[in-house]
Amino acid sequence: MNGEPDDFQRAVEAALFVAEAPLTIADLRLHVGKGGDLAAILARLADDYAGRGVNLVERGGRWHFQTAADLAHILRREKDETRKLSRAAMETLAIIAYHEPVSRAEIEAIRGVQVAKGTIDVLMEAGWVRPAGRREVPGRPLIYATTADFLSHFGLGSRRDLPGIEDLRAAGLLDPVDLALEGPGGQSVVENDDEDA
Repeated sequence: MNGEPDDFQRAVEAALFVAEAPLTIADLRLHVGKGGDLAAILARLADDYAGRGVNLVERGGRWHFQTAADLAHILRREKDETRKLSRAAMETLAIIAYHEPVSRAEIEAIRGVQVAKGTIDVLMEAGWVRPAGRREVPGRPLIYATTADFLSHFGLGSRRDLPGIEDLRAAGLLDPVDLALEGPGGQSVVENDDEDA
């Protein structure tokens, strides 16, 4: 056997190993070229990996390595998915955390804009927000609160551990718009009716 098929097989194996998603034969050809019988190489690799800790499998015309089915339980663990929230979702989450329990109308009043239906759904899917009952007012709106997962994710013992305005200012987390609305000495230039209550 000459070295060329081995090099081609190694190239196919390497391409599959580093692929972020399963690859079609056409995708593999883009990576490794037309140097050999790709179908035969894939069959040979699938046989070589059968019975090992990882297997080469074909699903729906796409090839990828996966953990052997009998070992999957060993490697299964909670995966922290980094999910970047939109600005609207972050603002909504902050309002719920600082003002809970709070209704959608109250969130909208604080934000000054409507809350898209999907915004609260995203926070609920993340496990950070939950329905907390209904407000005892006409219409009985649903109210929302944070969850234990929210506290755990952000490393908080309780809601009392949420940073205050001075902490946020010191960390540089306030928007320039927020800082511009403050007068000298950190006093808000915008009047707040709640202060009179």
